[in-house]
Amino acid sequence: MPVIETKNLTYTYPGGTKPSISDVSIKIKKGEFALITGPSGCGKTTLCRCFNGLIPHFYQGELKGEIKVTGLNILENPIYEMAKHVGLVFQNPENQLFALSVEKDVAFGLENLGVPREEIRKRVNWTLNLTGIYDLRERAPHELSGGQQQRVAIASILAMQPEVMVLDEPTSFLDPLSAKKIFKVIYELNKKLGITVVLVEHRLDLTARYADHIIVMDDGKVVLDGEPREILSSEEARLIGIGIPKATRLYHILKKDGVKLSNTVPLSSDEMANLLKEALKVHD
Repeated sequence: MPVIETKNLTYTYPGGTKPSISDVSIKIKKGEFALITGPSGCGKTTLCRCFNGLIPHFYQGELKGEIKVTGLNILENPIYEMAKHVGLVFQNPENQLFALSVEKDVAFGLENLGVPREEIRKRVNWTLNLTGIYDLRERAPHELSGGQQQRVAIASILAMQPEVMVLDEPTSFLDPLSAKKIFKVIYELNKKLGITVVLVEHRLDLTARYADHIIVMDDGKVVLDGEPREILSSEEARLIGIGIPKATRLYHILKKDGVKLSNTVPLSSDEMANLLKEALKVHD
């Protein structure tokens, strides 16, 4: 059974003249690393807000169609119920952090869920270690760098041990190196803990290699949905104007020019470098 399933999901914000998302039907499997991408304003963030019930319970507006997340019908379950199953990491970590110390911020959600004290302490330490910020636990979040703040935001969601983690462009305020580190942490959480990850991101150079599944949106609709190597090699993806990884583009240019490369399309510069090494060996 899919962990997220929508059927003909259509949503219009209060006072909106046209839907922000229209007829969206997708399935995301348990344990998948799913990447949602597409041009700015195509409805990615709106879709994420549906996954944890912010739409329709907080934003109101008009929601049509069906949506189930971890087997729960979003329309019938309040936000606090969904928060036990789905964690949402926002674009700007400052919107999520407000306590006087990192430790208190990470513990906040658990306190709200009524988790026993001893269990809170255990989970907070576990998550701080996992995200590499244990030594910052007594620091105030506003004193930290953007990358550190984003790790605290991820840790505070992780501590609640959700089945699904939704991250909405979590590195848009970070430089590529800090972003790369954050994506690595997210990937490891997906692989080690089996958490289903839904990542909204346009920096595909840094993220495509981690995805099992990619969903491309345009103008509120899902236009491509499937296996990353296949989709990122398609003409449609190029025409929509998403940031196809440079390694993927280079691969297709070289193939066109008759360079003999294996049939595995690279999604990152490391993969491309390995392909070229192989090609040179054959040549020698």
